Amino acid sequence: MKISFYKTLILAMTCMIAMPSAAAKKKVQLTDRQYWCQQAYKMAQPVLENMSKGELQKNMQLELSPNWDGRNKNVAYMECFGRLMAGIAPWLSLPDDNTPEGKQRQQLRTWALASYKNAVDPTSPDYLAWRGHGQALVDAAYVAESFIRGYDALWVPLDKETKERYITEFTQMRRIDPPYTNWFLFSSTIESFLAKVQAPYDEFRVNTACRKVEEWYVGDGWYADGPSFAFDYYSSYVFHPMYLETLQNMVDAKANTRIDYKKYRERELKRAQKFAIVLERFISPEGTFPVIGRSTPYRLAAMQPLALMAWYQTLPQDLSNGQVRAALTKVMHRMFDYQNNYNEGGFLTIGFCGSQPNTADWYTNNGSLYMCSLSFLPLGLPADAPFWTDEAQPWTQVKAWGGMPFPKDHHWADDIKTNDKW
Repeated sequence: MKISFYKTLILAMTCMIAMPSAAAKKKVQLTDRQYWCQQAYKMAQPVLENMSKGELQKNMQLELSPNWDGRNKNVAYMECFGRLMAGIAPWLSLPDDNTPEGKQRQQLRTWALASYKNAVDPTSPDYLAWRGHGQALVDAAYVAESFIRGYDALWVPLDKETKERYITEFTQMRRIDPPYTNWFLFSSTIESFLAKVQAPYDEFRVNTACRKVEEWYVGDGWYADGPSFAFDYYSSYVFHPMYLETLQNMVDAKANTRIDYKKYRERELKRAQKFAIVLERFISPEGTFPVIGRSTPYRLAAMQPLALMAWYQTLPQDLSNGQVRAALTKVMHRMFDYQNNYNEGGFLTIGFCGSQPNTADWYTNNGSLYMCSLSFLPLGLPADAPFWTDEAQPWTQVKAWGGMPFPKDHHWADDIKTNDKW
């Protein structure tokens, strides 16, 4: 009888030890900002840690499109670095603090500054493929865009030699004749950045891009990618952000040309606000959005103008901080919580939601996919900004499908008219 009692007692004690407490079982609930930071750090750390040591090209597990067009695969590293930095530059520009986020941010910035130096150092194993191919124009523009978005934190601290090397690499991009498409804005982004830093720039490349983009505007926030309209997300990937930034750079440079850059920018901002409304309405109650057009493996880059308006704190009246944050957070959870979007080395894999190699176009490699970081722009707002502190609210499709009142959609016409100054 005693033996049976002791056996029972021991078994009970063993169970008590083995069973986790209710508190231990309870999963720590991250805030929206903590979740965004977690995802941004996961995406950035393998890239920047390796590149800061000159080991990105050595260690990155490269994946090419199944119908790769045969170009030099080294373009992938330039795509990876430039596109990643264009997305996280605002976040890395926040001042240092002792929070866990602040420590991660400081670490990433330290790695990024070393990576920028390696990127243009011909003696570094991670000197990027600036020369010899047309693709360099695209990703030189994303590098320039990262400097635009993180000017004080990422451009200003660079040493004189590194800055001069960037100006040289940006300037030699004039050898490339861009296709009659969104590529015009890659040229204008680079040239307008040169204007911003008081380096010699090509006025014709800037103004030609502005004039063609105006010709390609089709209404309600949408741009055609060249003379004919394509139903895709290139208004998100390139047109709105790079057109706005081109115009702002020229304003900052106090450039005096035929184009009234300030007026053009005011009009483009309104178009971007309308497109932000379109994108917000694309997000379903479940956190999905339409997968349309080419370059779908860019994933959340489709939401860039919505994220950009949030970061600029210029969301249109129809969109509150709480609903935009809730909608974008839901999309991130839907994409990153249910599918593995990374390979065993921690680098993004080709696909839209998970590994889906057949979504790739002929120019796609897994470096291309770091466009996904462009959805993280609101991390450039401090943690106490209304975007992060306002209460989460239902977004438009939640309201519409939930029987709640929601705002009507309507056409936005351009009411800002421009003429050449002379």
